[in-house]
Amino acid sequence: MVPIIDSHCHIYPEKIAARAVAGIGDFYDIPMVLDGRVDTLLSSMASCGIDHAVVSSCATSPAQVASINNFIADAVDKSEGKFTGLGTLHPESEDLEGDFEHLMALGLKGVKMHHDFQKFAIDDPKCMPIYELCAGRIPLLLHTGDNRYDFSNPDHMEPVLKAFPNLTVVGAHLGGWSIWDQAVKYLSKYENFVVDCSSALYAISPETAVEVMNAYGEDRIMFGTDFPMWGARGELKRVEKLGLSKRAQEKLFYYNAKRIFNIEEI
Repeated sequence: MVPIIDSHCHIYPEKIAARAVAGIGDFYDIPMVLDGRVDTLLSSMASCGIDHAVVSSCATSPAQVASINNFIADAVDKSEGKFTGLGTLHPESEDLEGDFEHLMALGLKGVKMHHDFQKFAIDDPKCMPIYELCAGRIPLLLHTGDNRYDFSNPDHMEPVLKAFPNLTVVGAHLGGWSIWDQAVKYLSKYENFVVDCSSALYAISPETAVEVMNAYGEDRIMFGTDFPMWGARGELKRVEKLGLSKRAQEKLFYYNAKRIFNIEEI
């Protein structure tokens, strides 16, 4: 079996982890399984045979960007090769280019945004400079889909995919949390749109999950747990129920994330 990469994890500094995790649980009205601490993620990985994790956090104000990116880079440096880090950006930063060059200098391998948290539509003109900076250079991991809001839904995602064909977008949660059918209908045709399976398999049947995955194709799907929302052991069991071929599993667990996030050999 190939190594396993968890392509969607969130970590927080010790002093704010409890508050950050509680806030996410309240936002989605879902009890959080774990606590968001770096040590907890590493322990969870070790107990479940996960070899590597892509870690990130999201800035809800411009003032948070530099401190979050420094924290993620520091966690990567201390992880002994267990982490790949993504930076974050905020559309209202007074120096987007400077923020971007800072995260690149830190060695971060992508950008994480959550438009529902940040309260900007994905195709808001304020976000376009971020896509211009990332296109052709590093991938952009986005929360996508929410039937309660209209910031990150397919009607806002599709124009960006058309406008920036060289931008690799990772649509979290199988491309459209809670609106999977809409996401498949409008987004699966774009080759620059890939997905992870985090925070999705708990909500849909294995049969539906396989249908969604087939719509994107086995080269465009990655495994993710959405730590600390879900425990890795449970998410791995959910993947087992999908009955994927060995080839599809290897791509899901390892090869796709390795390629998309430019991860060195594990």
